[in-house]
Amino acid sequence: MNLGLIELVAFAVAAIALFMIGRSRASMLAGNRSTPMHSTPPYHGSYLAIVTLLPAFLVWIVWLMVSETVANFVVTRGLGSAYDQLGETDRNTLLRLARAVADGSVAAANDIEARAAEIFSRFDTISTWIILTAIAALIGGGLVIGFRSLSTRFRARHAVERTAMGLLIAASSVAIITTLGIVLSLIFESLRFFEKVPFFQFLFGLHWSPQSAYEGAGEVATQNGDVFGAVPVFAGTLLITAIAMLVAAPIGLLSAIYLSEYAGPRVRSFAKPLLEVLAGIPTVVYGFFAALTVAPLFRGLGAMIGLGVSSESALAAGLIMGVMIIPFVSSLSDDVINAVPQSLRDGSAGLGATKSETIRRVIIPAALPGIVSALMLAISRAIGETMIVVMAAGLAANLTANPLDAVTTVTVQIVTLLVGDQEFDSAKTLAAFALGLVLFFATLVLNIIALQVIRKYQEQYD
Repeated sequence: MNLGLIELVAFAVAAIALFMIGRSRASMLAGNRSTPMHSTPPYHGSYLAIVTLLPAFLVWIVWLMVSETVANFVVTRGLGSAYDQLGETDRNTLLRLARAVADGSVAAANDIEARAAEIFSRFDTISTWIILTAIAALIGGGLVIGFRSLSTRFRARHAVERTAMGLLIAASSVAIITTLGIVLSLIFESLRFFEKVPFFQFLFGLHWSPQSAYEGAGEVATQNGDVFGAVPVFAGTLLITAIAMLVAAPIGLLSAIYLSEYAGPRVRSFAKPLLEVLAGIPTVVYGFFAALTVAPLFRGLGAMIGLGVSSESALAAGLIMGVMIIPFVSSLSDDVINAVPQSLRDGSAGLGATKSETIRRVIIPAALPGIVSALMLAISRAIGETMIVVMAAGLAANLTANPLDAVTTVTVQIVTLLVGDQEFDSAKTLAAFALGLVLFFATLVLNIIALQVIRKYQEQYD
């Protein structure tokens, strides 16, 4: 069993034991005195476990996060000039091999590896004793403070609830911090790219071929002029997404209306799960089906009527992608339509409206905020899809509105630019971050529009 997992289990067992001890102690105090207790015994038990273990647990978590960085710093300082003379790649390799030697996984190949491994081992021994001593001191101090605090007048409930509130705030902050980290990393790397390639050349250029770029005289030089024009990539993304939504939106919405308004319980019980099975099929399976079945079928049909259809086309990729995201539209729209109050249906029927009129004029407008949310989720899913596009639409960045031609998308180009051994200082690699940044802002604008639509119709029907 992993050492970290053993320590985590030890903390959990200790927390349970301290809770039981604190609750028993509080029950004893409540039974021996006539003064009523401010907080019930379970709060006292929770307080004892929190004040004893929480500081030590936080110190342990922080140490797990920084220990490797601190160890590498100690080793590099210990090696001195022998480490400074190595290149960046050799330094990383040395640290990795030295750690393996210290763990006993491999044998040292030279003196510098043996010396680094020795420093690693010595650091691990000393740091382990230091962290264990600190944790023991925190646990001991917390135990003393906790036992002294237990009394009939102690407001254990307030302390426990404040701690729980702090933990909830910290948990909710993770999403915010993660989003900020993603945005800042995209902006930072994109600024490095725009130092080499003009922003407007990237955003409005009509030729995308980053593989033909090379670095020259401190700036990006090209063999064929403008090679970082992203318009063909964005056009391909929009084309495939539009085809996918033309398939998924009507089929998914009509399926949801049928299942919620017309289908009986028996049909609904097997039709809805069967439809949602589509969401569980791996995208690579869809890609194989598009590349081996749908694309050749379209090419053959095109040849029969005299149309030139590419072996990898936006139509094949968009069609299969639309089938893939049908469950997203159907399932969410079905739930939203079912959530419309029955009183609206009854009132419409009482006014003499037919079932179809009730659906068109009452149910769909009332469920429109949720339907818009479902469509936005489907669009996001289509924009972010990679495997189907790679296998069915290809990698060619063609600026075309013809669905029978091969195109590419933003996500496919990001994967292509970052696959393999890449130098993150080159404009070719940094272009992936610029693509990601533009895609981020595009989806942000779509979400803002969707929120405006939702807010408008919620005010009307709430």
